[in-house]
Amino acid sequence: MKKELVQILACPVCKGKLDLKVDRENEKEIVSGSLYCPKCNVPYPIVDTIPNLLPPGKRS
Repeated sequence: MKKELVQILACPVCKGKLDLKVDRENEKEIVSGSLYCPKCNVPYPIVDTIPNLLPPGKRS
């Protein structure tokens, strides 16, 4: 995931701002980490450069 995307992404539940936590990144993008909604208290994982923005009840 490109770091710049954090500015346009929003929580799928409340449409609030997401905070970024980077665990691993390369020179081009974030490889793993999470996006976190402080309002809903929900983390959204970033795995293999792909953020999973499905609401918690919809994840498999």
